[in-house]
Amino acid sequence: MNHMLTFAMLALLASAAAAQPIDKSEIHVSDGDTISVRGKVYRLVGFNTPETFRAKCAQERALGVKADRRLRALINAGDLDLTEVRCSCRPRTEGTQRCNFGRSCAILKAKGTDVGQTLISEGLAEVYPCSATRCPKRRDWCGHG
Repeated sequence: MNHMLTFAMLALLASAAAAQPIDKSEIHVSDGDTISVRGKVYRLVGFNTPETFRAKCAQERALGVKADRRLRALINAGDLDLTEVRCSCRPRTEGTQRCNFGRSCAILKAKGTDVGQTLISEGLAEVYPCSATRCPKRRDWCGHG
């Protein structure tokens, strides 16, 4: 699926929910696609970054660290909006460990642009188009096929 189409779908989904301006001091970055805001943990949707803590190889960890640093830089630049969205989980599992490990889902925009779109354009993330109830298999960042 075209990544611009994916972000257009996310924008439509987000338009149903109200974007909330948020100060950079309220955000804690866990990794390139997970943040905490006022104690609530969010999986940012529409993109996937390499792992840092559970990386399968040094290459994945190094790229994950770059994605993490870039997300922090985007946040530190300010002008942020956070929109909570429904997670792509099976019915009656949202908010549980069986759905995103209990994380909520959101879209974070910096200066009007989805941070995922920026990370993808810079080669630090992949498009991650989930359906209403499930997400695709994650990329092997180590090049093992």
